[in-house]
Amino acid sequence: MESPPTDFIRQRIQSDLAEQRLSQGVITRFPPEPNGYLHIGHAKSICLNFGVAEQFGGKTYLRFDDTNPLKESDEYVDAIKADVKWLGFEWTEVTHASDYFEEIYNYAVELIKADKAFVCSLDAEAMRSTRGSLTEPGQDSPYRGRSVDENLDLFQRMRNGEFAEGEHVLRLKIDMASPNINMRDPVIYRIRHVAHQRTGDAWCIYPMYDFTHCICDALEGISHSLCTLEFEDHRPLYDWVLDNINLNYHPPQIEFSRLGLEYTVMSKRILNRLVDESLVDGWDDPRMPTIAGLRRRGVTPAAIRDFCSRIGVTKQDNTVEMNLLEFCVRKDMEDSAPRGMGVLQPLKVVLTNFPEDQSIELQGPWHAQNESLGQRTLPFGRELYIERADFELEPPKKYKRLSPGEMVRLRYAFIIRCDEVIFDDNGDVAQLNCSYFEDSRSGQDTSGLKPKGVIHWVDAAAGVPVQVRDYQRLFKVPNPGSDTLLADINPDSVVHLNAVVEPAIMQHDSPRFQFERQGYFCKDAALPDVFNKTVSLREGF
Repeated sequence: MESPPTDFIRQRIQSDLAEQRLSQGVITRFPPEPNGYLHIGHAKSICLNFGVAEQFGGKTYLRFDDTNPLKESDEYVDAIKADVKWLGFEWTEVTHASDYFEEIYNYAVELIKADKAFVCSLDAEAMRSTRGSLTEPGQDSPYRGRSVDENLDLFQRMRNGEFAEGEHVLRLKIDMASPNINMRDPVIYRIRHVAHQRTGDAWCIYPMYDFTHCICDALEGISHSLCTLEFEDHRPLYDWVLDNINLNYHPPQIEFSRLGLEYTVMSKRILNRLVDESLVDGWDDPRMPTIAGLRRRGVTPAAIRDFCSRIGVTKQDNTVEMNLLEFCVRKDMEDSAPRGMGVLQPLKVVLTNFPEDQSIELQGPWHAQNESLGQRTLPFGRELYIERADFELEPPKKYKRLSPGEMVRLRYAFIIRCDEVIFDDNGDVAQLNCSYFEDSRSGQDTSGLKPKGVIHWVDAAAGVPVQVRDYQRLFKVPNPGSDTLLADINPDSVVHLNAVVEPAIMQHDSPRFQFERQGYFCKDAALPDVFNKTVSLREGF
């Protein structure tokens, strides 16, 4: 049994437990905003938050940060739930930031009464111009001196819907000269005359993430608020809010490195753009780094969990090579995926000495090293398909496949010899006429022949035509940029192939297969007779 992973977060939890600082136990949360589909970067956070709670006998909330109704929808909520379950995790409870809107509003009122928040009437541009820079302090808003009573009145009227969007915001009163720009009187409420997917028209003011998140953590008794590193500069604001409202619990925020993956993007904004501009075929396009896309491509939950475990939890942001993810996929499917034969670019072979209108049934294991997967029947007749790449008119030295006058063994079948090459009108190879050796049947070979190699094949009459989608990198460069997005996209990121597979593959319950000598493929969940290439058999880039 593998020992549980250890990292600085787990060490912190072990220390807190040893010091008896966690009377409520270990409680974590995964708090996505329902404004898009989850991607593999989120998978790292899911594995961490659910994993540490599971390891230490705690619990995890799935909390939806639904504070911006302009971009959120139930479609994304449902997709996020499906992804978390598919990855193999169970939440203790589903909550929403909107569950706490009334409490959050009351804490804002409390801050106004303490003269720690004020209604600001600067427009967005004026607010930006007074915020300062990394080297220069900001300037106080001219509305910072409003009285408590005036602020309370304006804030109540904001809630009542008396003002237009952008007319007023509620800001904290902290320090416009703070070296941390997040502490320069940040906005904590804005007006949005938009119906919310859960609360309808009950609210027209919505709290900002930095104000909402810490309060929700405290209300839910989160023991460790685990965030990615971009929130490190927000931690002083997280602490300030909880230190200045009447809440008797203050969770610690702990940051860890986010996941970067080569040849793709993790920004929801850019992923949205790829979908909206039809640069991909939706959120579940198998080229996307979304969990839905990876699932449709055939990647397994176990492979993603293994990948997240291998990259670990650190304080240093880094970009991981795509080859590591592909290694984890191969490792997971190597022993469990049935192995069948699929010819991706068919070349017809006619066995001129095999009886016409006759077929025999051969047997082959679904997995030579995993007998529990059983056997399948392989129809074998006069006409077959082999891979076009398995024939060469003028083979190089040490070539071990088929060429004029040479022999190969057909996997689980017979030895054949190429006797004649038929060309089409363009001069391309259209058909091979071959002889087969009846006494060379696999497992019963008495021919004494020594073919150069072994190739796969599919019976032409029984084989099933399918479309194979051979996916490559979505981007041509390891680190695509938002400003060069269109130039960085790989125009050949998917190749459509008219393939033929053995009939047993179409009759099998498994969606995932190794096509022998080709790679791992998955039946498309939405499109009949389509197989998506999951990964090659070996590192191919």
